[in-house]
Amino acid sequence: MKFLFTVGGSQAAVFGVAPLAAAARNAGHEILLAADEPLMAAAQSVGLPAVCITPERMRYGQDAMTASVRLDALIDLAGQWTPDVVVGGLSHVPRVLAARLGVPYVRHIWHIAPMARRDRTAVAELQPELARLGLAGLPDPDLFIDLCPPSLRPPGAPRARSMRWVPRVSQRRVEPWMYTRPEGRPRVLITAGTRNLVLDTPGGSLRTLVGELAGAGAEVLVAALPEAAERFGAELGPGVRIGWIPLDVVAPTCDLAVHHGGATTAMTLINAGVPQLIIPDNGYGKAVAEAVRDFGAAELVDRHRPAPGHDPHETTVQAARRVLDDPQYAERTRLLAKETTTLPTPDEVLRDIEVLAAR
Repeated sequence: MKFLFTVGGSQAAVFGVAPLAAAARNAGHEILLAADEPLMAAAQSVGLPAVCITPERMRYGQDAMTASVRLDALIDLAGQWTPDVVVGGLSHVPRVLAARLGVPYVRHIWHIAPMARRDRTAVAELQPELARLGLAGLPDPDLFIDLCPPSLRPPGAPRARSMRWVPRVSQRRVEPWMYTRPEGRPRVLITAGTRNLVLDTPGGSLRTLVGELAGAGAEVLVAALPEAAERFGAELGPGVRIGWIPLDVVAPTCDLAVHHGGATTAMTLINAGVPQLIIPDNGYGKAVAEAVRDFGAAELVDRHRPAPGHDPHETTVQAARRVLDDPQYAERTRLLAKETTTLPTPDEVLRDIEVLAAR
């Protein structure tokens, strides 16, 4: 069978779909990943065959890539490489492609935030194509795969086939300090994903946090882009490492992780049983933070809505101290980690897709 996987947004989307794509490939199926130009390197780093669907004129920021343009690009691709099943994520364009091709559509996401507004926007943008297909709205997925642990799923979430989270990140040479825990002191990881200069934030709260943690004897690891490492490395002092850090390798050695609320980051940390301090940078990140906090596995600091009369720097530092000092955060996180181990593997879920596509 031929599986077309489609992703957009950040590198995290590539890492999220990689385990299922690898499972399909290992089972002998043909796979192809359709992605935008900025994601080509991420696909290469995890060994997925990928084709760029960004039109030439848009690769240099000359135009925005609308839903209709993305659909046209996928239709052109399907004319040359026709899939038996389409697997998509947050975007609704792939499900319209699948309807046009008459093949099953599998939605594969980490469902944690309400999506009604996104759905309404997608219907408006794709209305001409939906009308041409005789559809009044977006067709339902033939299978919905949810990577979110059942305990964190929001009320009213659609019925889904759960799948175990399998961490996947870009890899380079791994050094011993990455997979060994320091003796006699806690280890704290700080990351803001793949698109941010992690320390370059309003008010400098994270830089303050790094200083406080290192001053208290913790080893601080700052996962950051090369430009951030070059910009801030010299001023961070002893006890701090900054630069490329393989999250899947390092996470099991950490006592606390501070991050932005990305689903890939949060689930990789949950998978490793690491309690979190989440400082969300958007509404989706806040939904992730609220879910993990409400389970008792994280603290949430909303820098967009600081508490009146409280210094934001000190609020962040105090939240980190609470997570490090109170073992209940780690205990609750370990419960989530245990739950993830009971969920079906990508290989098991693949069998459902094979049956679906063979009908």
